Amino acid sequence: MAGKKQFDVDIALDAAMVQFWRAGYADTSLDDLSRTTGLNRSSLYSSFGDKDSLYLRCLDRYAARYGTRYDQALSYASEEPLQAVRAFFEVTLQRIADPDVPDGCLIAQTAMAAPVLSPTIATRAIEALGLQHARLRTALHAARLTERDAEDFAVHLTAVNQSLAVMSRTRASQEQLRTVIGISMSALSRAVHGRS
Repeated sequence: MAGKKQFDVDIALDAAMVQFWRAGYADTSLDDLSRTTGLNRSSLYSSFGDKDSLYLRCLDRYAARYGTRYDQALSYASEEPLQAVRAFFEVTLQRIADPDVPDGCLIAQTAMAAPVLSPTIATRAIEALGLQHARLRTALHAARLTERDAEDFAVHLTAVNQSLAVMSRTRASQEQLRTVIGISMSALSRAVHGRS
């Protein structure tokens, strides 16, 4: 049928997302995107717009995919706050261990490169980190921590979660990553039980 796209948009977006995730925005060329998606430059532009537009779609796709998993993990924080936060970290550990995706985190990688990216892309990465912070703060507040404690732990746990992604790119072991999580969980446990 004339004018019908002859490719699966979701598959192409996933391929582009993994390419950006693996190499970063600056080190991903249009030739790289063409090779990984199987689309020529003309099809890339007509389907997704310029490189910035494609990157934004990939970033949004990544944030939605993992954000949904984080939300599910934290959904029972009011009843079982420590298990919910552990489940939150398990989402990250599972992503890190997944052989089908690169190490690290596309959002953290984008945030670290923000000074050399377009303001739109940098803002989107900062917003995605803000959403992670907000979901943790909401869950911790539901766990009956004070507003201040919920905020402080949300800041801390967001930083820990992003550090796990950075550490994974340097080949830190699962044991090392779990040690980092364990220290944070001990502090959170003291705060939660202190409020019981």
